[in-house]
Amino acid sequence: MERLSAWVVRNRWKVMVAWLVITVIGIVVAPTVSSRLVSGVHVNSAAYTADAQIAARYGGATSDPGVLVLGLPAGETVSGPAAAAQLHAVDAAIAKAEPGMRLVSYAATGAQALVGHGGTSTVVIAYPPNANDDMSTDQIDAITKAAKAAAPALRVNGTSLRALDTGNTTGGGNSTVTGELIIGALGALVVLAWVFGSLLAALPLLMALISVLTMQLLIYALTYVMPSSSPINPSVQFIVALLGLGLSIDYSLLVVTRWREERAAGRDNAQAVHQALKRAGHSVWFSGMVASLGLFALILVPNSLVRGIGVAGLFIPSSATLVALTLLPAVLSKIGPRLDWPRRRASSGASRFWTGWAKLVIRYRVLAAVVGLGILGILAGVAATINISLPTTSSLATSGTYTDGLHELEADGFPAGTLATVPLYVPHAADAASVASALSSLPSLHGVVAPSGDTWRQDGSAMLFAMPDSEVGTSQGGTALADIQRTVPHGVLVGGEEALNLAVTRSSYGAFPLLCTVVALMTFLLLARGLKSIVLSAKAVLLNALSVAASYGLLVLVFQHGLGMHALWGARSYGAIDRFAPVLIFGFLFGISMDYEVFILSRVREGYERTGSTRQGILEGISHTGRLVTSAALILFFALASLSTANDITVREIAAGLAAGVLLDAVVVRMLLLPALVSLFGPLNWWMPGWGARLLRIPPDTPQPHEERAPRPQPIGDAG
Repeated sequence: MERLSAWVVRNRWKVMVAWLVITVIGIVVAPTVSSRLVSGVHVNSAAYTADAQIAARYGGATSDPGVLVLGLPAGETVSGPAAAAQLHAVDAAIAKAEPGMRLVSYAATGAQALVGHGGTSTVVIAYPPNANDDMSTDQIDAITKAAKAAAPALRVNGTSLRALDTGNTTGGGNSTVTGELIIGALGALVVLAWVFGSLLAALPLLMALISVLTMQLLIYALTYVMPSSSPINPSVQFIVALLGLGLSIDYSLLVVTRWREERAAGRDNAQAVHQALKRAGHSVWFSGMVASLGLFALILVPNSLVRGIGVAGLFIPSSATLVALTLLPAVLSKIGPRLDWPRRRASSGASRFWTGWAKLVIRYRVLAAVVGLGILGILAGVAATINISLPTTSSLATSGTYTDGLHELEADGFPAGTLATVPLYVPHAADAASVASALSSLPSLHGVVAPSGDTWRQDGSAMLFAMPDSEVGTSQGGTALADIQRTVPHGVLVGGEEALNLAVTRSSYGAFPLLCTVVALMTFLLLARGLKSIVLSAKAVLLNALSVAASYGLLVLVFQHGLGMHALWGARSYGAIDRFAPVLIFGFLFGISMDYEVFILSRVREGYERTGSTRQGILEGISHTGRLVTSAALILFFALASLSTANDITVREIAAGLAAGVLLDAVVVRMLLLPALVSLFGPLNWWMPGWGARLLRIPPDTPQPHEERAPRPQPIGDAG
């Protein structure tokens, strides 16, 4: 770090100009990044193969459809001539209002599966024209309006899974990266102003914005090199923007805080920059490396969305690290003292509050350990009840026109599974009738529709649509999908969003044990080398795993059981946890929470090597980093909390889970359990056997810590 700091200060103008060029390019490229991202999930499964075949010929027929429920006037049935004219008029009106929309209707097929109780109602199942498109609420509204205009005598209600999902929020519209980035930045600015009380508050935020633009530029470049089987998903842009903002500010906060502390100790500006990089810079570099590798390990999960996030995740902490170790010290060396105005907050480094807190935890270390482990253990126990599946329609539906459509659908005798009708690709159209006949006998299906015409018969193939009695993919999914897959002959492909979702879930959690093992092992080895301790590294990994499990418990309490859902998002419990949330939360939280571990333990180690006392090391570490860690956690919390306002269940659950996990980790694990356990372990904390040092290639000339001074015998309650 000494060489780096000397080079940066000596070439500060070149460094600043280089980053200015990168920033300008990032500003130019950022608006076009979203156009390079690809929706959907690629996974090696029969469902993905089916969807690819269906999409190539039948556009959006793999999506969950929009459904119109058409109720006839009293005394009329679908078989009557008056009703037939009105139903044909509805089909024609929809085709005119939404060109290219693909319909499955009674008017076109005469299928009894589309007829409600007593023949007095029917449904029109509508699919978007293009592959990878979903039926938006605007489209549902448009076809509903068209149907009402074409047949005023009918009762018309429109609904869909996507519409129910959107209607289950207070936001209503789509989220934007820009809006959430601004919210996160404003929250961060408030915390930074509290920490510094001077114009320095703006410096970490400026570094973060430059980092985020750099990350967006790297994501743009990745879209050209990633294989077509693993495209970058649009959700990556959300994660890079908000997570990058939080991490960048954390790293800059650590460097600026240490620089300010060195200035307060009497060093001139150049010496303060060198010392800040020597001490805090090493922690930033180490934290960035651990977090990057933790996120990169997500490539072990064999589906494109998680792999894309893993590859992108490699650049989130590394970009933030690069900015904090080059541009930030260059700016500090040039104008740092002028920015530290009006200095309303003292910068001595040691916090009186956190010193007192550390003494209290050390004195009651057994009680602190029991309380901390108890909180994490209880939440981890709640996590054991996790239900990883899609939310049921009853969980999504709260009130509004789309909920009215669902209730009308069920009142007319159609199952909620109609909203997740399963599409089947029959390669030889001549076989469609026999396949439909075989499926019609399945008790788990409401019925099967075999539409004809050019819309559903192309290149010699045909489409069938199975309407399950249960909601496939949810905790109440039943056996419908398995029955269909078992019944269809070889060559007939079973697709649809729910089949793909189940395949993605199996692929994600089939690889989850390997992901956990690799991340834990890599983290342990890196920490053991960085901290020069086997015990501290093992403790950090185990506490991190317990912290992640506790975060899952919070996720279950909120999203699965609905605790606080209405107050926070104006929504009901989902009754389930999204399939991507646990695996992504593990990858992000396990790597990112190590920042705080490294920040604190590096300072504890520094104090221990200077004084030879574990107790003094803890006091120095907590008193100098307590405010830093809590401030960094608050900043990351604000960034993630703003992302949790996204009108998307997956993004919302991941962001909320990470936000809660960051606070839980910073407060319970780092500020309570870490000092308590380090105090309890005493000299054992610093154990590094010779074979371990050789294996980890710890340099032999590394200064060895002082021999632990034996404390006077005293009761545990008086250890402070």
